[in-house]
Amino acid sequence: MKIVDIVCSAGKTGFFFDDQKAIKMDAKPDGNCYIGETKTEGFTSIRMAGESISVMFILEDGQVAYGDCAAVQYSGAGGRDLVFLAKNFIPIIEKEIKPLYVGKEITTFKEMSNVVDNLTDENGKKIHTAIRYGVTQAILDAVAKSQHKLMAQVICDEYGLNLKDEPVHIFSQSGDDRYLNSDKMILKTSDVLPHALINNVDSKLGKNGEILKVYVEWLRNRILDKKPREDYNPILHIDVYGTLGLAFNMDYEKIVNYLGELEEAAKPFKLRIEGPVDVGERQAQMEALKKIRQLEEEKGIDVEIVADEWCNTYEDVVYFADNKAGHMAQIKTPDLGGINNTIEAVLYCKKNGFGAYLGGTCNETDRSAQICAHIAMATNPDQMLAKPGMGVDEGYMIVFNEMQRIIAVNKALQK
Repeated sequence: MKIVDIVCSAGKTGFFFDDQKAIKMDAKPDGNCYIGETKTEGFTSIRMAGESISVMFILEDGQVAYGDCAAVQYSGAGGRDLVFLAKNFIPIIEKEIKPLYVGKEITTFKEMSNVVDNLTDENGKKIHTAIRYGVTQAILDAVAKSQHKLMAQVICDEYGLNLKDEPVHIFSQSGDDRYLNSDKMILKTSDVLPHALINNVDSKLGKNGEILKVYVEWLRNRILDKKPREDYNPILHIDVYGTLGLAFNMDYEKIVNYLGELEEAAKPFKLRIEGPVDVGERQAQMEALKKIRQLEEEKGIDVEIVADEWCNTYEDVVYFADNKAGHMAQIKTPDLGGINNTIEAVLYCKKNGFGAYLGGTCNETDRSAQICAHIAMATNPDQMLAKPGMGVDEGYMIVFNEMQRIIAVNKALQK
């Protein structure tokens, strides 16, 4: 089956682009906006409406396969590509991507994805991660439609995997409404919660970590009080955006001792802390997380450390996993470019005994979340982010329902 055309449409995402550096440097909240000067290239204000591009492959039998190009909330931070605006990138897709596929036969996902994922600009730099992300989603859908299979089944066939018959653990994120939204997560029995968005020392962490510690204690008690069933035993996963390093002046002993305090506050629930420090560079970040893990092991502290900043590409994930820099990598799907890299990153972590968190961003779309659910059901990571958005209900619904559809259809096809 051939691809006869590629059509693009500009869209919105489930959240915003935020200038992380400006927020960390005490930009002042103003309703749902921020007041202050931008600090990251490409931002015209500290908060900007998120944008996406739907890339639609028109197949010769009239079917339409599509994926959504999207970039992370904190674009331009931690070594990531710059803000992704539809008006700037639709012309690039039409000029550079269409000729690669229009009029061509649909072959395999791997073969077709490698074409766009290795595409470079005139300076030899790979094209924006968001383009590679959306186009490879459309490719997976096109291959699945040409073979009359689920997208998850195509992944299983090409990578020698078995499709799961139960959902992957879903991780919900609260945004700043970390109290009210935690109740939503508990009622929906989210497997992992609440993210909590601890991205400022003074207002969210506390200069000695006291604000976060109070929140963890409250969250533990809230789950025990409100849990909808007796066997509900979620994992607590909190993203601190490097603020532990800021609060404790990069004193690893103090950071790890504080992690031990949080572990006690969270009991009986398991605790994960994402991004305890951000040292501003890949190798130094790896070494920092490796050191924190080593100190935890020496002190008998069982808080899993999740790598995020500076762990962006497939190569980064391999680097952090090989060096045991923390316990788990967030595989932040838009940052890896082609979803072929996401698939391989999950499989590499699993093979090498490193936690695999199929993440992403609140700033994605319903379509990219659905396709990531197919990746999750095929590759079986430890957890998958409920996305897009920060409202809990919508992202959880999209991911949970897509997983349930995959399970039901696969069972029906096996009969």
